[in-house]
Amino acid sequence: MTDDDRSAAATAPPGAENAGGRGPGRPDAANGPAARRGDAERRKDNALNPARRPRGPVYAALDLGTNNCRLLIARPHDGGFRVLDGFTRIVRLGEGLSVTGRLSDAAMDRTIEALKQCRNKLREHEPARMRLIATEACRQASNGAQFVARIKAETGLDLEIVDRQTEAELAVTGCADLIEAESDGALMFDIGGGSSELAWLDFRGGRPRRQGRMAASIRSWQSLPVGVVSIAEKFGGVSVTPESFEAMVAHVAGHLREFKGRGKLRQMIADHPVHLIGTSGTVTTLAGLHLGLERYERQKVDGLWMARAEVDATMKALLAMPFERRVAHPCIGRDRADLVLPGCAIFEAIRREWPTERVRVADRGLREGILISLIDADRGAARRPNPGRR
Repeated sequence: MTDDDRSAAATAPPGAENAGGRGPGRPDAANGPAARRGDAERRKDNALNPARRPRGPVYAALDLGTNNCRLLIARPHDGGFRVLDGFTRIVRLGEGLSVTGRLSDAAMDRTIEALKQCRNKLREHEPARMRLIATEACRQASNGAQFVARIKAETGLDLEIVDRQTEAELAVTGCADLIEAESDGALMFDIGGGSSELAWLDFRGGRPRRQGRMAASIRSWQSLPVGVVSIAEKFGGVSVTPESFEAMVAHVAGHLREFKGRGKLRQMIADHPVHLIGTSGTVTTLAGLHLGLERYERQKVDGLWMARAEVDATMKALLAMPFERRVAHPCIGRDRADLVLPGCAIFEAIRREWPTERVRVADRGLREGILISLIDADRGAARRPNPGRR
């Protein structure tokens, strides 16, 4: 199971399929008489049963990263949202970027093909509002802006290259409801393909009531110029020895020393209830291995708590696993077999710098943060009084 597969399923209700083009309420053609009714009869049914009609606007979020292209389409539902459709694909847009400083032609071609499928889904659902973002690969590449212009010309999609602070804030927003209510703070980390974002949330002065405002509690943040792809290209990800793994950890640790408030965060962890919360394929893979899943199951992973000793044991087992076994493992697979240990090295450096007793696993992230931000902004606008009315 790849990081793409698990991300597409995030918050999806029963019946919403990954990249299958079917949202809830759109039955398969083989599912009985209701699926064979004509358009006129379906319109009649909807007129007689108004509760079946879709309610509320549709929103969409696209995240084009160094490794993955992800799309999520949803409608507001019960204070959150209900997923209608999703698409994810590993495109490895940043392949070779750390060496050449440019996006390769092959990587851009792969990405364009994936984005054309995203465009088709957006046309089908016609979202009222959407936000389409590109992150580290397009930020870093000397031809990143040109590639975004090419995307616009060839697909019609207008992507926005976001800065690192925005990326960190969106990740916090997407994962905020998994932060323990009794905690005085949390350190959230998002291990990406080309960069990794960290955000220290401090609630000692109060906690925002709405998930869409959680980024206001960020006391300090950092974007590390390291991700699973860049670490794998620098140190190798196929044959990883304990020595090469420690070299990866030391490399990441050097960047963590630049975190503003590094010592104060360590002191807060010592004196107050604080936990880690991790969102990435690395952390969800570790969770799947820890649970012994025969196939990846998001509902068992998202929100899972792992104690320090459990993370230690799972990392040890993964480090001892040869590449072929990683390829064959249902929670890893060929697409991530060379990336999972570089990701673990980033996670391990964070754990050593700021040791907490527990980490919470989040199978959600930027796309969810975008959707929540868009929905929250519209709800806030609807609540504000109209000065033109009396």
